[in-house]
Amino acid sequence: MRTNTGLLSKLKRSVNVIKFRWNGSCSSVSGKKWITPSGFDTGLKAFNSLTKKKEPLVLAREGVATWYSCGPTVYDHAHLGHACSYVRFDILQRILSRMFGITVIHAMVITDIDDKIINRGLEVIPPAVYLRVTENVPQIIAFIQKIIDNGCAYVTNDGDVYFDIQSIGDRYGKFLGAVEPQEGAGNTNKKDLRDFALWKPSKPQEPYWESPWGRGRPGWHIECSTVASSVFGSQLDIHSGGIDLAFPHHENEVAQSEAYHQCGQWGNYFLHSGHLHLKGSAEKMSKSLKNYITIKDFLQSYSANEFRMFCLLTKYRSAIDYSSGSMQEARCSLGTLRTFCHEAQAYMKGQLPCSAVQEAFLWERLAETKASVRAALADDFDTYGAIDAIMNLVYHGNCQLHPVSKAGGGGAQSPAVFGAITSYIREVLDAFGIDLLHSKEADDVMGSSGNLEAIVEQLTHFRSEVREFALAQKTNPKTSKKPGLYPERIPLLKACDDLRKDLVPLGIQIKDREATSTWEITKRKQSPGGESDKGGDEETSR
Repeated sequence: MRTNTGLLSKLKRSVNVIKFRWNGSCSSVSGKKWITPSGFDTGLKAFNSLTKKKEPLVLAREGVATWYSCGPTVYDHAHLGHACSYVRFDILQRILSRMFGITVIHAMVITDIDDKIINRGLEVIPPAVYLRVTENVPQIIAFIQKIIDNGCAYVTNDGDVYFDIQSIGDRYGKFLGAVEPQEGAGNTNKKDLRDFALWKPSKPQEPYWESPWGRGRPGWHIECSTVASSVFGSQLDIHSGGIDLAFPHHENEVAQSEAYHQCGQWGNYFLHSGHLHLKGSAEKMSKSLKNYITIKDFLQSYSANEFRMFCLLTKYRSAIDYSSGSMQEARCSLGTLRTFCHEAQAYMKGQLPCSAVQEAFLWERLAETKASVRAALADDFDTYGAIDAIMNLVYHGNCQLHPVSKAGGGGAQSPAVFGAITSYIREVLDAFGIDLLHSKEADDVMGSSGNLEAIVEQLTHFRSEVREFALAQKTNPKTSKKPGLYPERIPLLKACDDLRKDLVPLGIQIKDREATSTWEITKRKQSPGGESDKGGDEETSR
């Protein structure tokens, strides 16, 4: 009896597809259709790359988000391209936990060694589960074997193991769209040119592990599926990574994970961040293109807070241009926030007499800002919109702070509303990972002595009293001349000005407000080329 092997092969694949669609716990899903998960509706919307639109963010468990992200492949020094994706998703996770009360369980796999600079240097919260590929090879081998047993992978005579794309029918192409079958051709051992490696024989001098298919090493995609599945099982709320990973990496992850678990929807939401570009370059920052800046070099010129603000000023899905101009914008934004908080603090302490404040107006602006920030963050984590709302609140607050001389007196104090505003601003920025109260810049100037702050405070107070004495007006009731300064006190005024100027290079800036004075810690930053950046100083309120 003559056997049609081609027909038998097609029948076998059809059976596998049927088994795949109906054997698993979530087997009601077939094809590329995305089904809204059942569970806890967070009230947020997130742009889901699986549907290419914003979707309600629904979690499997109330108040808990399971999150897997692909770690960077770092061979020596991590660069800002790695850091940008890290920091952006760190901000998103902080928003979920700090602003919406959701506990994020984050797992990540990393392929090499230089990740600590990102976590420590840029204040990124480390994952709850942090695994390395080399520590999980036995689990990877078992994962591959089950995919083979489920009829979705095959072994070649050379010891390669390939995922069988045709075994899952029309399910492949969720990120790229429809992908037509391509039969193997030439010298390839693949049944279909789209088939991808789960395991490959090691070449001479390459590391290897023993496996049922011979000595070899894992394919690129299988490591993430194995680690994510070992931590979270057959259902994952959120998967994140750079947009360049969507296809083929995440596409293949989904295929092999759903083949392993025999389910129809393994990851419910895929979030992708835009690339970081050097301004003027169409290419993403990449070591292979030699258009990168290492994190270590970056931190010689800018702070972690400044880079975080740089990321906040764009939407996480957008491509972002890195330049001295964009970093200066981030620095100025931080400076504006710090200066306002400092001025408000001085006002609340009675050190900055002002005209009467429209207190009810500011309470209204604060309530509006809170609503606007929450709405922006609930709309696909719109940090740009949130920062814009906060800067608008600062504008209104600054408009109410009109310094007046002590002699003329100020209006009625309204410290409560400014206390509420500054507390809210610090709360939101702290949720984003920015600490306005304590900064590396201030610590650098302060050194190891915690008493320096108190010394500067006393020095500024003494100087203010000297200035007030020197600025006293000389009056003579017997003449019609306008009041003027006492000539013998003018040198005291000049000495006060000289002291203020002399402290600037030391990182201390005194600001005179009529007869009163306030002070700030500042630090002149260096540009990447080593020259002083005269565009603005980093300011830290005290």
